[in-house]
Amino acid sequence: MEKYDRIGRGYDSTRSADDHILGRMAELMGPVKKGRYLDVGCGTGNYTAGLHAMGYPIAGLDPSMEMIATAKKKFPKIDWHLGSAENPGMPRGSIQGIFATLTLHHWPDLKAAFRALDTILVPDGRMVIFSSDPQQMAGYWLNHYFPDMMQSSIDQMPSLEQIKRSLWNTSLELRMIQSYNIRPDLKDLFLYCGKHRPERYLDPVIRKGISSFADLAYANEVALGLIHLERDIESGQIDRIMQTYANGDGDYRFFVLEKPSSS
Repeated sequence: MEKYDRIGRGYDSTRSADDHILGRMAELMGPVKKGRYLDVGCGTGNYTAGLHAMGYPIAGLDPSMEMIATAKKKFPKIDWHLGSAENPGMPRGSIQGIFATLTLHHWPDLKAAFRALDTILVPDGRMVIFSSDPQQMAGYWLNHYFPDMMQSSIDQMPSLEQIKRSLWNTSLELRMIQSYNIRPDLKDLFLYCGKHRPERYLDPVIRKGISSFADLAYANEVALGLIHLERDIESGQIDRIMQTYANGDGDYRFFVLEKPSSS
């Protein structure tokens, strides 16, 4: 069973599209061009719908029937497709631009995924990916409270070198990398949503919408970690913990890939 068919129920209640992330994605993709765009790993479609509202003629793609069913109910005017990055089911050269938000670590075969996406992308097409890498995640203060969960999360996250190697047999070129730091007003409550607001992790609804807590964590570690976290929030000790994990590497990254012109 697809992971998000198991953990996806209720996911949408805490995973609203963040306006700042949407704006950065659109800025990196560039002006809207004629043709079709694709949101790979679209989940329940919040970012897809946000990009659609910004003028992108976009469709959503996800391997989870649960996610696609929810997206269809919420946004019936957008085209939704069941499929994966490795097998998008789109005609060759049919997609003008591709967005991929917090989904890269769920692709089981990066090389196959990039080859498939390269095939459906038009010449001069662009791909914008929002993700994190192991080096950044090692700097999350969550490691202090949930070390095993975080190690499992780090292990599944592709490194920059893995991404580069996965592009070797494609025409895609990595043109730009931009760091992103969590803002206190973040609307999309993904893994490091509590960087500035640690109390968020005490909410079981928020934890349920984060795949690391919902799918990778051990119940005993989470229970004990939450006790220590709540204690440290009450005492103010959390501020010292957070400072020890401060780093200048950014929390997440935007990657911009381009497919050169065929001429």
